[in-house]
Amino acid sequence: MTRSETASLTSSSPLARHPALAYFLATFAISWLGAFLLVAPRLLHGEPIPKFTGLMMFPVMLLGPSTSGIFLTWFFDGRSGLREFLSRLSPSRISLRWLPLLLIPPVFVLVVLIGLTRFLSAAYTPNQFFVGAGFGVVAGLFEELGWTGFALPKMLSPSRSWLPSAILLGVLWGCWHIPVIDYLGTATPHGQAWLPFFLAFTAAMTAIRVLIAWTYVNTQSILLAQLLHAFSTASLVVLSPASISGRQEALWYFVYAAALWLFVLSLFAAGRFTSNQTRRG
Repeated sequence: MTRSETASLTSSSPLARHPALAYFLATFAISWLGAFLLVAPRLLHGEPIPKFTGLMMFPVMLLGPSTSGIFLTWFFDGRSGLREFLSRLSPSRISLRWLPLLLIPPVFVLVVLIGLTRFLSAAYTPNQFFVGAGFGVVAGLFEELGWTGFALPKMLSPSRSWLPSAILLGVLWGCWHIPVIDYLGTATPHGQAWLPFFLAFTAAMTAIRVLIAWTYVNTQSILLAQLLHAFSTASLVVLSPASISGRQEALWYFVYAAALWLFVLSLFAAGRFTSNQTRRG
């Protein structure tokens, strides 16, 4: 397909005016269909899904945001768009003053869990599953090629604040996890606590998404977004308490989400969320 043919298709397509919508449709379709196909044999035979199989849905789902982000960048913006996309992966875009933000997830997770351990129950004692940090690296590396590399820039507008777009993206990001939500954390399956856990998880991830978007609109760095995402996921996998119930897990995620949102609100109140954003991508 030539560039002129691509331009003709995009100009005539209803989705051409809403590239972010095209991304969400493609990402959810690829990720959710892939997850379903992985567990379909067991579902069709009425068999329960083992935890390991449930966890294996997650790497399959990573194909959604990564492939959609790269393909749609080429489809809508061509080779020049891909070159610009790659430039946003360069370490040179990261300013040292933004690196301390990477410590927010692990510090907040530790503070919340230590506080709950001291005042509520020893069941909240932080774990030390350090090999789990690899999950964070993989998730951050692949997911942000789409969420930050394509979706967020397409949602931004020079005439509007980036914050509502970041919040919406965070909610959609939380919903994207629905097929694997019952296999996240350590209290799996969550049983009657599924919905409270999902809501608490999505609230926490939306706050993290706001922080990721804040770094992006100020640095235009996909790599920094990947690092912050990696630190966030790694903190949850490494430090999540090893032996808690579904309700206990929903509770500590709720407290963690509340702490993150208090931090976000403090940044907003201090006027730190202003930027000279430009719409990229």
